[in-house]
Amino acid sequence: MHVFGDGFARLGRSTYDCALGSSGIVADKREGDGGTPVGTFAIRRLMYRHDRIGRPRTALPAQPILRTHGWCDDPGSPGYNRQIRLPSTFGHEELWRADGLYDLVLVIGHNDRPVVAGGGSAVFVHVARPDMAPTEGCVAFAFDALMEIITRLRPGDTVRIEKHAT
Repeated sequence: MHVFGDGFARLGRSTYDCALGSSGIVADKREGDGGTPVGTFAIRRLMYRHDRIGRPRTALPAQPILRTHGWCDDPGSPGYNRQIRLPSTFGHEELWRADGLYDLVLVIGHNDRPVVAGGGSAVFVHVARPDMAPTEGCVAFAFDALMEIITRLRPGDTVRIEKHAT
């Protein structure tokens, strides 16, 4: 999948609108900067809210989101930029959200091999807000678009994020 800085993505011959970080696409991602990182990232797995949508049709490795799932965004934690079990004394995001933004989450290989403290955490591909408002640094699609996208992805696929359409 190829994501462009002006808010659209291509997968094969299909084009999808997407929301990006409030600071746009950034070359040097830092924790809390609101930027979506430039680069090519492996798509690691799909996480989903099984109570809302069941298991989506996909060839990707898939994991249901549980109430105890979080993602560490605290650079001082040894679990930084990793899935964690809640409760946690370290700063984190809850993956079980009421707003539906994480009903579908693609975990991508940003700052994970190796993890660099402060290099950005929880950069996902996920469901967009209904008004396609900017994210905190992720790539977000309308629910139906993301559902279509995940049916087309295969293990080994990547997401490429760049500043300008070519």
